[in-house]
Amino acid sequence: MKSPIVLRVVAKLFFPLILLFALYIQFHGDYGPGGGFQAGVIFAAGFILYAMVFDVEQAQQVAPPALLRVLMAVGILIYAGVGFAAMVMGGSFLEYRVLADDPVQGQHLGILLIEAGVGLTVAAVMIMIYYGFVARGQ
Repeated sequence: MKSPIVLRVVAKLFFPLILLFALYIQFHGDYGPGGGFQAGVIFAAGFILYAMVFDVEQAQQVAPPALLRVLMAVGILIYAGVGFAAMVMGGSFLEYRVLADDPVQGQHLGILLIEAGVGLTVAAVMIMIYYGFVARGQ
């Protein structure tokens, strides 16, 4: 069933704003409330809105399940990679301060990378969960 035109127009207007807000939450997580998990959920909510209004098949063309599976793995690899990089550089697992010459810069870099991995994984998992629920309903 096709959604009403007003709903489609509003969704098209809000979709990029939701994704932009998710990016703001992602990168603001160093300095205030927010971070990877919250940004991933907001990002996924934007895609779920798109899927609910325009149809799941169209959403799966934008974010196909195969791509989402890759993104889930990449996010986890980023997280683990930062931890192992810290160990290789002489620190403990996820000891960010060893990632740069200046410990404060290392903290910022480590948190930025960790939050990116978490955000990527959470967004991909949430969209895949939605796809799974929709597939069961058909």
